Amino acid sequence: MTTLVAPRPRLVSPALACVFMAEFGALTSLYLLLSVLPRYVGGAGAGVSTAALMATTVVGELLTPRLVARFGYRGILAAGLLLLGAPTLALPLADVVGVGLVFVVCVLRGAGLAVIFVVSGALGAALIPPERRGEGLGVFGAVVSLPALIGTPLGVWLADRAGYPVVFVVAAVTALASLGALRGLPQRLSVGSAEPELGVVAVARRPAMVRVSLVFAATAIAAGVLITLLPVALPRSTGDLAALALLLNAGTGAIARWWAGRIGDRRGAHRLLVPGLVLTAAGMLGLLALSNNVAVLVSSVLVGAGFGIAQTASMAVLLQRVPAAGFTAATALWSIAYDGGFGLGALAVGAVATQAGFPLAFAATGMLGAAALGLLVRARLGRSTNVAAAG
Repeated sequence: MTTLVAPRPRLVSPALACVFMAEFGALTSLYLLLSVLPRYVGGAGAGVSTAALMATTVVGELLTPRLVARFGYRGILAAGLLLLGAPTLALPLADVVGVGLVFVVCVLRGAGLAVIFVVSGALGAALIPPERRGEGLGVFGAVVSLPALIGTPLGVWLADRAGYPVVFVVAAVTALASLGALRGLPQRLSVGSAEPELGVVAVARRPAMVRVSLVFAATAIAAGVLITLLPVALPRSTGDLAALALLLNAGTGAIARWWAGRIGDRRGAHRLLVPGLVLTAAGMLGLLALSNNVAVLVSSVLVGAGFGIAQTASMAVLLQRVPAAGFTAATALWSIAYDGGFGLGALAVGAVATQAGFPLAFAATGMLGAAALGLLVRARLGRSTNVAAAG
C-alpha cells in the first residue's frame, strides 16, 4: 500500500514576494542614508539625526496597529513609502535652510519607516506557512538584509565620489519606486480566529515578551552604534575601510538571519538568543582596538553575525508566544525594540564618545550586551527553580 505524503506548502507566495519587494526598496532607501546623514550633519548632531529618525519610528510603531485595523495594509503601507521617500528630496536644501531641515526630514521618514516595519512584518508572519515559519523568517531576514549589504556601503561610497545630493535623490527614488509592489498585496487578512486583534499594550504586559524584546534591543543598540558612528570614528586616511567594514557587517548579518531561521526550526529559536548576544558584545569590545584595521573588520563581522541571529530568533520567539490575532502587535513590539535600540544607541553612545573617545564608547556598548546576557541567564535560572519546586 502506497502512503501519500502531502507536499510541503510553498514558502514564498506571490503576495509574500510583493512584501519582499516593497520592504527591499524601503530599506535600501533607509540604509543609503543611515551612515551618510550623520557625516552630512557632523559634530554633535551625528547621533541626533539617527535618534530623531528612530524616536519617531518608535512612536509610529505604537500607533500603526490601530491604523492598520482601520485602513488596511495596502493603503497604510503606501502612506509609509511616501513619507519615507518624498521628504528626502528636500535634503539638499539644508545647505541653505539649515541643519534643522535634516531633523524634520528624519522625523517624517521615521513615521514612514514605522509603518513599513510593522506592516511588512505582520504580513510576512501571516503569509508564511506556520509549519515553515522559522525557515520563512530566515529567508525574509536574508532578503531584507540585502538593503543593508547594498545601501550602507554604497551610500558612503557615493557621498565621497558623487556628493551628498546624489545619495539623497537615489534614496528618495528607491523608496517611491516600491509603490509599484503594492498592487500584489492584500488590503486585509483574516487571522483565522474569532479572537479580536491584540494591541501592543496587551502584548507588552507579558513579562516574557518584554524580556525577549529587551535582549534583542541590546543587540540593536550595538548595530546602531556600529553603523552610525564607525564611519565618523575612522579617520579619512583609512580610505574605504568604513565602507568595507559596513559591507562585511551587512553581508554577515544576511547570512546569519537565514541560518538562524533554519536552525531555529530544528532546535528552537530561543536557544539562539545567547549566541547572538555573545557575538554582538564581543564585536563591540573588539573595537577597543579601533586603530587596528583588522580588528575593525573582525568586529564588524562579529556584530553582523550576532545581530543577524538575534533578529530572526527574537522575532520567531515573539510570534510563538501569541496567537495569530497578536501578530501585528508582536511585530510592532519587535520593531520598537529594534528602532528604540538603534536610535538610543546612536544618541547615547555618540554623547559618550565626545567625552571618552570612540574606543571606550564602543566597549561600553559591548558591556551593555553582557548585562543583557545576565538578564537571560537570570530568567532561565528562575524558570529552572520554579520547575524544581513544582516537582
